[in-house]
Order: sequence, then C-alpha cells, then structure tokens
Amino acid sequence: MAKQVFGGGCQCGAVRYETTADLDQAISCNCSRCGRLGLILSFSPVEEFQLQSGEDALGEYQFNQHRIRHRFCKTCGVQSFAIGTGPDGREMAAINVRCLDGIDVHTLHPKQVDGRSF
Repeated sequence: MAKQVFGGGCQCGAVRYETTADLDQAISCNCSRCGRLGLILSFSPVEEFQLQSGEDALGEYQFNQHRIRHRFCKTCGVQSFAIGTGPDGREMAAINVRCLDGIDVHTLHPKQVDGRSF
C-alpha cells in the first residue's frame, strides 16, 4: 500500500483531521502508553497532517522525556494522534490507525516495536 490520504478523528466526532499515511509502515509498540491503549501507529510529517476541527476539544498528555504531545479528545477521551519529533529531528504526526475512517486494522501487519527498551 502506497501513501494515501485518510480522514480520521475521535469517537464523538469533535476532533477531525486529514493525513497522508502508508499503512504498510504501521507499527505496534509495547511502551507503557501504546501497550495500554492498544495503539497501532502510522507516522507522517506534520506538513501532511491537517487538523480540520476540534483544537479546542483537545487535551494533551506528556510523559518520560516529553518529546511527544499525546493529544486526546476531552469529551470522549480517544487519542487519535500525537505530535512529536522523529529520530531525524523532523516534527511528525503519529496517527492512531484505529481512528482512520474505513480501516479494518485486522487486515494490517504492523511491525512490532520494543518501546519498553527506549
């Protein structure tokens, strides 16, 4: 699957965005946050991520080294994306693939990442 444009958002619909992602590059991380939330993530440069609505509905959580701004809807609690800095120093959007419209995550084969070791 090549890069495609997807719409996505939170459960209640307050937060909506559009992003470009290659779901063949998705990951499943076992860090203390991703593992508990069951996140499957796809990464895109922030230039390819457009928040369409809900900035005022978003809360933020940071932990550990505070490199990632985990954004969640204050109404329904769903974390549909995060913003952080990639290993190359570029600002990236980490998209919760489970929050993309029309995606059956059971058809994906995310790479397993050992985030506990970082």
